[in-house]
Parts: sequence; C-alpha cells; structure tokens
Amino acid sequence: MALVKKDTVDVVADKVRQFQQHGELHLPANYSPENAMKSAWLILQNTMDKNKKPVLETCTKNSIANSLLDMVVQGLNPSKKQCYFIAYGNQLVCQRSYFGTMTIAKSIGAKDIYAQVVYKGDEFQYEIKRGRKHVVKHIQKIENVSDENIVAAYCVIEYGDNQEFADIMTLNQIKKAWEKSKMNPGDKKSTHSQYTEEMARKTVINRCCKAFINSSNDSNLLLQKHFERADEERTEAEVSQEINQNANSEFIDIEAGPADEPAAADNTDQEQQQETSASDWTENHAPSAQNDQQATGTEGPGF
Repeated sequence: MALVKKDTVDVVADKVRQFQQHGELHLPANYSPENAMKSAWLILQNTMDKNKKPVLETCTKNSIANSLLDMVVQGLNPSKKQCYFIAYGNQLVCQRSYFGTMTIAKSIGAKDIYAQVVYKGDEFQYEIKRGRKHVVKHIQKIENVSDENIVAAYCVIEYGDNQEFADIMTLNQIKKAWEKSKMNPGDKKSTHSQYTEEMARKTVINRCCKAFINSSNDSNLLLQKHFERADEERTEAEVSQEINQNANSEFIDIEAGPADEPAAADNTDQEQQQETSASDWTENHAPSAQNDQQATGTEGPGF
C-alpha cells in the first residue's frame, strides 16, 4: 500500500507542478494540493467497493491517479465534503459535490451564492436582459411556506462590481433533473421527498454555478476541462449501466515509464517514446465505466 501511495501521489504531485510551471493551473491561495491529497488518501484507505474490497486494491493505479488529479485541479478537498470517490468497476472517479461546485464558483470570482424557493401565493417577478435572468422582486408570506406549494426555485450569484448571475427553475424542471438521480427521488422516503425545499435549492444552485463556471473567461482552461470531464465521467458511467454494457473510452497512462496496463486509446502512441506534456496529459477521456456502479464510502448527493 505504501508503494502504491508513493507512486501515485508522487506522479500526481509532479503533474500539478508541471501545470503550475507552464502557467496552466492557478490554484486558490488558501488551497494546499499536498494537504488535499493526504486527506484523500486517508479516506481512500478506508473506502470499500460494493464487494467490501478496498478500492485501492480493486481500482487501477491510473484511475486512482486521474481521480486525484481531477480533485486537485478543481481545488477540492474531500475532508470538506467538496468531492467524494466512486468506483465504476475497476475505475475510480472523483465526483464533485454540491459544496464542491460552489467552491469552484467562488474560486473564479463569485462573492456570494444564495437561493430561495418560490411558493404558490408569493409575489415573484424577474426580467430578462440580454439573455440573462434578473430577479426583480420576491415577497413571501409565511403561510405560503409548504412543500406542497413549491412552484419554482432560483439562485443568484453575486460577482464583480455589484453584478449578478441568476438562474430560475420551475418545479417541473427540478423534478426532471431529479429523474437522473439514482437515489429513487420519487420514493416517499427518499431525501428528495422528505427535504424537498432543501433539495430544490441545491439543485438550482448546482445548475447556476455550473453555468457561471462555464461562462467564465479562459484564464483557467485546465480547471474548466477537468470540471467538465468529471461530469462526463459520471454521465458515461450511468448510461453504460443502463444499457448494460461497458463503454469504450480513453484514458492516458500517467506513469513516466512503460505502462503496466495496455493503453486503450489511439492517441497514446505519442507517449510511448516521449514524456507527456502538461497539456497533452489533460486530453484523456473519462475512464471506462463498468456495468455496475460501485458506490464507495461516501455516496453522492443525487442532484
């Protein structure tokens, strides 16, 4: 286990340094990649797959390294519940949490993020300027507050010089988003049913933050690539599970020497004779998703 840690963590740390030296990665001043990886490794040592086997033994070294890299590039720390690790077959994936998405939004300029639920009977108005939504008015009466009266939810992100970025979702749109969850949101005993107001706020915050991050400038393209890749990995794995077959995808071998496992992608030919550059290494796709989703010690929020 110690050897696996040294090989994996050292390689990821080297890649992070390469990104920083080449000016491709700009981490928040208060973020320590070393501390985040230490926290992740402690969590991974106690994380089991669905067969009660350690993920550090059942998942490939390459996928473990890729999940750690995704975590660091996004500036996340699992000890703060900003991300968690899920095993799809023998592939480990770093899945961003609701808190993690907010953390990234704040790292690129968001000053404040807040959300509210709109109930039947509320006075709620918004306008659209240049394609963007702006909440103009929301007056609420206490007697309106009931899960049965929820009609919408909205999120507002404050940034820059008194600028706002907002998103609004109707209850139907929120429930459509919940349909993608594996947590049986339609069940009366599910988190979505028992805590509808809170889950509605989290859902609209998550969508608003994603839009805000994707609309940011190109000052940190590497972060955006890993942000998008994390979502693509999850989607690919879930689709693969539904159609009951393995997805053929690509990932790159992060080891400096010859790969322990055969490469699955055509574009890895360039790496067999020369060292992978920092930018090349980020072009890998999501790891192969297996038929059965294996939830590790911390399950995702499902929104």
